[in-house]
Amino acid sequence: MPPSTSILTDKATAPASAGRQGVVAGLRARLRRWIHSRQARTDTLVLTQRNVYILPTRPGLMLTLTLMLLLVASINYQLNLGYLLTFLLAGSALVGMHKCHGNLRGLSLHLNPPAPVHVGQAVSLEVRLSNPARQARYGIAMQVDDAAPCEPAWTDVPPQGDAVLHLAWPAMHRGRQHLPALRALTLFPLGMFRVWSLWQPRADVLVYPAPERHPPPLPLGEPIPGHGGRTQAHNSGEFDGVRAYRRGDPMRTVVWRKAAKAFAAGRDDLVSRDLMVSQRQQLWLDHNRCGAADIESRLSRLCAWVLLCDRLGLAYGLRLPGTEIAPDLGPAHRMRCLEAMALA
Repeated sequence: MPPSTSILTDKATAPASAGRQGVVAGLRARLRRWIHSRQARTDTLVLTQRNVYILPTRPGLMLTLTLMLLLVASINYQLNLGYLLTFLLAGSALVGMHKCHGNLRGLSLHLNPPAPVHVGQAVSLEVRLSNPARQARYGIAMQVDDAAPCEPAWTDVPPQGDAVLHLAWPAMHRGRQHLPALRALTLFPLGMFRVWSLWQPRADVLVYPAPERHPPPLPLGEPIPGHGGRTQAHNSGEFDGVRAYRRGDPMRTVVWRKAAKAFAAGRDDLVSRDLMVSQRQQLWLDHNRCGAADIESRLSRLCAWVLLCDRLGLAYGLRLPGTEIAPDLGPAHRMRCLEAMALA
C-alpha cells in the first residue's frame, strides 16, 4: 500500500475509534448516574448481602477458561490426575470467592464531616471502618467513585476494632458541594474476585473562593458618622497612637523599638499601639468597589483581603450583593465572611 493510502486510512480510523471511546464513556457515565440515583444518601453504611456485589477479575476469568480446558482435556483423554487438578483448583476458587465476599460483608463505614476548603484544594475525607467480627479483615480499600480514575487507599481492619482511611477529592467549584460516591472494595485472598459496594454520603462540603495570589492593598477605611479623624493606613496594618501596655494585649501590637530603648535605659516600660483609635473609621470590603472584572475575580480578591485582615488583626466588614456583615474580627467572623462569599 502506498504511503499516502496508509495515511488516509489512519486518518479515517482515528475518528471512528475516538467516536467508539466517546460512546463507551457516555454509557459508563449514564450507568454510573443510574446506580448512584438508586443509592440512599447516608453518612453511616453497614455492608450486607443486599449492597455488596461480586464479579470475577481478569485473572479470575483466565482461571475459569483454564479450568474449562483442563476439564475438556481430562474428559477427552480420561486423565484421573487431570480431574483431580481441575476440581482442586475449582474448589480453591470457590473457597476464595466465599472468603472474598465475607471479607467485606459486615463492615460498618462512617464518614466524618469534611472541613471547608478553598477552590482548587483537596477535600480530606476521613472514613472510619468498624469490624464487629472476631476475624481480621485484610486488604480493604476505599476510593472516590468518579469518572476520573483515582488510586484507592488500602488498610487492614483488626478484629473487633476500627481503622481510618483518608481520601482526597479535588474541589473545583465554589459553593456547597455534595460529596461524590465512594467505593469500598477488596480482592483478598486470591485476587480472582472483586467484591465492592457503593456508598453515597449525605454530608456536603463548603468550598470557599480561591484567594487571589497577589491582591492589591486593602482599601482605605470609611469614616464613621459622627466621628472625625483622618484616614488610617490599613494597608500596612499600622495603628495611630500608642498607650501603655496592658496585660492581654496581642504581642504584634507592642512597639518593640520603643521597648528596646526602654530596656537599654534600664526601664521595663512597654507600649502598645492604640487599637481604640481605629474606632473612628471602619474598614469595609465592598464587592462593588474591589476593582475586579467578573464576579469570581471579585470574590477571589475579597477572600484574599479577608484572610489578610484576619492575619493582621484588623476589624473589617463585608458587603456582598444582598448581604452586609458588620465590621468585626476573630475566627468566627472570618468563617462567616468566607461562608457568605462561598454562597454568593
